Amino acid sequence: MKAPQSEGLPRVDVSMEELETLLAQARQEPLREDSYQKLLAAIRTLSYVTELLESKETTLRELRELLCPATTEKTDQVLKRAGLDTGEKKADSPSKKPKSAAAGHGRNGAAAYSGAERIKVPHASLKPGDVCPDECGGKVYPQRDPGLLVRIKGQPPLAAAVYELQKLRCNLCGNVYTAAAPPEAGEKKYDETAVSMIAVLRYGSGVPWNRTERLEANFGIPLPAATQCEILAAHVISLQPALEELKRQAAQGEVVHNDDTSMRVLSLDRDTDISPERTGVFTSGLVWMVEKRRIALYFTGCKHAGENLAEVLKLRSADLPPIIQVCDALSRNVPKIVETLVAHCNAHGRRNFVKVTANFPEPCRYVLEAFGEVYGYDAVTRRKGMSAEERLAFHQEHSQPVMEKLRAWLHAQFQERTAEPNSGLGQAISYLLNHWQKLTLFLEKPGVPLDNNIVERALKKAILHRKNSLFYKTRKGAQTGDLFMSLIHTCELNHVNAFDYLTELLRHAEELKQNPSEWMPWNYRDMLARLTTLAAA
Repeated sequence: MKAPQSEGLPRVDVSMEELETLLAQARQEPLREDSYQKLLAAIRTLSYVTELLESKETTLRELRELLCPATTEKTDQVLKRAGLDTGEKKADSPSKKPKSAAAGHGRNGAAAYSGAERIKVPHASLKPGDVCPDECGGKVYPQRDPGLLVRIKGQPPLAAAVYELQKLRCNLCGNVYTAAAPPEAGEKKYDETAVSMIAVLRYGSGVPWNRTERLEANFGIPLPAATQCEILAAHVISLQPALEELKRQAAQGEVVHNDDTSMRVLSLDRDTDISPERTGVFTSGLVWMVEKRRIALYFTGCKHAGENLAEVLKLRSADLPPIIQVCDALSRNVPKIVETLVAHCNAHGRRNFVKVTANFPEPCRYVLEAFGEVYGYDAVTRRKGMSAEERLAFHQEHSQPVMEKLRAWLHAQFQERTAEPNSGLGQAISYLLNHWQKLTLFLEKPGVPLDNNIVERALKKAILHRKNSLFYKTRKGAQTGDLFMSLIHTCELNHVNAFDYLTELLRHAEELKQNPSEWMPWNYRDMLARLTTLAAA
């Protein structure tokens, strides 16, 4: 028995014999922690499966995929599981770039340690201009590339310092004189770096409050879960201008990806003002392409992804054309009151064939290989750094014939009655044909992506929170999580150190409030440099 990992339960393998042994053990003595976790996983799995079956909407195939998910959707692996011979890749196939042996065999060199302290070590006995020690008559000079040594040390995520301020008492008048705290002690108990570290652990890596509490306690730093929560909540207001500016800039973008995943907020579960037809709670993920930047925004509540998208698009300049929106075919992802140019995700259409490959191997092979060819051409456009217009022309030249041939093949399956419309293969074919125009918009408009995978990856932050913490307690807690996830993942998408970014925002809260556009992940370093120059002057 396996707990379904995709629904937030831990992946634990438990046999029936183990369960019977655990039950017998529970009658005699308390369970060990590992035994308790196995029994808990089994109980949660049974409860979740029962809930699915009671809904009367879950098929056996979907239940099997949930409990025993495939490890990969790569074409060659899918075909191998179906018992097909994948053969060798064609020499002219664009799907893979020839690989060359990387220096260092994949290990990280010194340049990869961008967060490491750089310490310059001069030669102990020589300096530039000295005579060569080998007495050859020459002089030594500095080389451009120094010798590099990488040394890694462990340290707790949070460190503490206790300042013992000496006290002196007068033996006559009784007055007590206490030493002044040194400047480095600061005025705050919790430094900005401590706030950033807690935020990155919690909302960047999904570490629950209690787990951080135990971790820090092992290092001799007691930090209760409630205290961590209060620390972050106290700084939400000072960081809000950065989030609002991200929304404003995101609304001016060229492309937006959106989707949502289920979430639980306890206060929403008990709220009586939710309409009966809207009982679900979701976290919507939106990833925006703004020039060459990417912005991630998260929204948790009863609204669907399309409604949250519409709220942000209210900030869009009226002079701009409708934004390109990439999503799956669910109607709730499309805003009702704002016009967008909708493109559907080809990965979703392809996945329908992945699911039925075991039952229809040869037809699915054809479709998967066709999609593989198109994705290969798209990889070429990225590798060559093509502009949106160049990419469109390239796809029209190379991918359009492949897609037209695929469409003719799809129609032929129904016309020649080789596929039953109500079968798994027929439903997968119908999905492609019904959404063909939006699935192939990348062949008509420049800048349209092939799929929605970037927002699927972004939603993993929310899913990680759901897996580890199960829920948010209040609406305010959910809004705090959305803010920090938005800032942290935007940093990750733009290759910016999220810890440093949050720290500087907290240190310059007043400057951020006055001019938030100068404190975005891609330009805050420039602002820091200007402030340093002004301070020096």
